[in-house]
Amino acid sequence: MTRVLEPGQFDALARRDFGRAPQAFRHTLHQRSMFDDAALADVLDRYPRDRLGVFTMGGDPVDWRSWRRGRAGNLSGEALLTSVREGRIWLNLRATNDYLEEFDALSGEMFGALEAEIPGLKTFRRDVGLLISSPGAQVFYHLDVPRVTLWHIRGRKRVWLYPARAPYVTAEALERIVLKETAEQFDYRPDFDGGAAVFDLEPGDVLHWPQYAPHRIVNGDSVNVSLSCEFLSPAALVSANAVYADALARRRLGLTPKRRGAWHPASLVKFAVARSAKAMGLEPSPPEPLPPSFAVDLSAPGAVGPLAG
Repeated sequence: MTRVLEPGQFDALARRDFGRAPQAFRHTLHQRSMFDDAALADVLDRYPRDRLGVFTMGGDPVDWRSWRRGRAGNLSGEALLTSVREGRIWLNLRATNDYLEEFDALSGEMFGALEAEIPGLKTFRRDVGLLISSPGAQVFYHLDVPRVTLWHIRGRKRVWLYPARAPYVTAEALERIVLKETAEQFDYRPDFDGGAAVFDLEPGDVLHWPQYAPHRIVNGDSVNVSLSCEFLSPAALVSANAVYADALARRRLGLTPKRRGAWHPASLVKFAVARSAKAMGLEPSPPEPLPPSFAVDLSAPGAVGPLAG
C-alpha cells in the first residue's frame, strides 16, 4: 500500500508542536485515481444527495453574510463538476467516511498514519469531508470546534490561519459557537491579516492548526479538491467541554471564567460539569441551517439560478 504521508517529515520538534502551532506537511493522496474527474463524478452520484452541501458566495472577504446555501436537484455528478468549473460553487460532502466504503478505508489510512507519527495521539469522532470548489471561491473567516487537518488534492489555495485568542476570537464568541447559539462564521477585520500565518497550498500539502484557530481560504484560478478532516482527541474533547462550562458560568452565574489548558484541574472539573449539564438535557439545539436560496443551473450565469417553488 502507498504511504499516506511522505517519510522523514516529523522530527522531535514537529511532533511536539503538532496541534500547538500551524504546521504544513506533505502527503501522497493526490497521486490516487480516486480524485480524478470520473471518480469524483461517481462519488457525487453515490453520496446521499440530501446530505450534499451546496454553497455560493460573494467576493468580499468581509461580507460573510453573502454565503448562501443552494440545491443540486437531480443533476448528475458530471453536471455538478461542470457547475464547479464554470461557476462560483462550493460543494461540501461531510463525513464521506460514513457513507462511502472507500472513504471509510481512506480515513483509517490517514488517521492511522498521523497516530503512527505523533506519539500519544488518539483520534475519534473522525469526519472526512470532501470539498470540491470553483476557481476563485472562498470560505469566510470562521473557526471549528474539533481539530482539523486539511489535505489538499487538486488546484491551489491560500489559507490564512489566525491565533486562537482575542482579538481574533473572543471568549464570548467562542462560547457562542460551542453552545451552538451561532454558526461558525463571525466578523472578520482585514487588519487581522497582520497576525496571520499564510500558507499557499499545492497538491500534496496537508495543513494542521491549533483547536479553535480562526481561518479563511481563497482558491486560486483552478478547480480545488481537498479533504477537510475533523477529529477529536481526549484533550480536544476536554477543552471543548470546558468552554461549554465557561459559557454556562457566564450566562447562568454572571461569572467571568478563565480558560486554562485541557489537563488543568479546573478544566477537568469543567469537563464534568459540562457532561452533567448535557446529560440533563441542557444542551441547546444547533441553529437552523441556512434555507436554500438558489439552484445549481448550468444555463445561468455563474451556474446559480433561481430556486423553484
